Amino acid sequence: MIVGVSTSDDAGVFRLRDDLAIVNTVDFFTPIVDDPYTFGAISAANSLSDVYAMGGEPKTALNVVCFPQKDLDKEILVEILRGGVEKAEEAGVVVVGGHTVDDPEIKYGMAVTGVIDPRRVVRNVGAKPGDVIVLSKPLGTGILATALKREKLGAEASEAAVRSMAALNKSAAEAMLRHEVHAATDVTGFGLLGHGHEMAFGSGVTLEIEAAALPLLPDLDRLVADGHLTGGSKRNRAYLEGKVSVSAAVTPALREAAYDPQTSGGLMISLPARQVESLLDDLRRSGWASARKIGRVVSHGRYWVELG
Repeated sequence: MIVGVSTSDDAGVFRLRDDLAIVNTVDFFTPIVDDPYTFGAISAANSLSDVYAMGGEPKTALNVVCFPQKDLDKEILVEILRGGVEKAEEAGVVVVGGHTVDDPEIKYGMAVTGVIDPRRVVRNVGAKPGDVIVLSKPLGTGILATALKREKLGAEASEAAVRSMAALNKSAAEAMLRHEVHAATDVTGFGLLGHGHEMAFGSGVTLEIEAAALPLLPDLDRLVADGHLTGGSKRNRAYLEGKVSVSAAVTPALREAAYDPQTSGGLMISLPARQVESLLDDLRRSGWASARKIGRVVSHGRYWVELG
């Protein structure tokens, strides 16, 4: 085992030989959209993302399913699985089976196995002072999903959120691996600040994040003002108290976006400043128009992450 749980990394890595290791991860959650097929696709993309964040190539997946067998039409389950399988096929991943449990609340995800060169594992630790932080996807999926459940989200914002969550991080990871990366992680349930804290703490540095540079999904200002916030955001804020600093000048929307738990979020990458523009060009050529330089790495100060 060359990567375990000690630094809260995105996946485990087990070396088989000098030039080959396997990457293991599992993730599943309750529906965040009404359409079963779309939910399946988003959940699969989210499950696959941890392998990409490590610099690995996912190969096989096992479905993890909780479904109320007596209370809902089985066609709903069929559509969830179809969405997951088709997203896996898009990634070049074979779904080899899975396990289903009778449960009153629907849950779906995947246990994913990938391969990686153990000499090229990208971890969520290793960021160095002088590095620049790049983020590939816009923030705000938790806020938009909450508004969607309350039927308060417009069509344009809804489509943007679904498009972002269902997008595989495959090409972003491929772009990342063409550069000298010191650390990377995907931004998911702990939000930008939570995953940033893991990176900073494990690396012994401070991340200085520029709030105004954060890429956001549409309509976020209004949704935050209307109170469409998540319980996960409140838990993230409570956990990070005393660990991160948020300037009073940061707007409410940007503050909430930084704490907001993401579903199938983007890659947060720490790399040398001289490599940044090349990476951004590479990401944008790969379809990541929202990729942004969002901050820098400095020697550790009072806080692990400073949002200003």
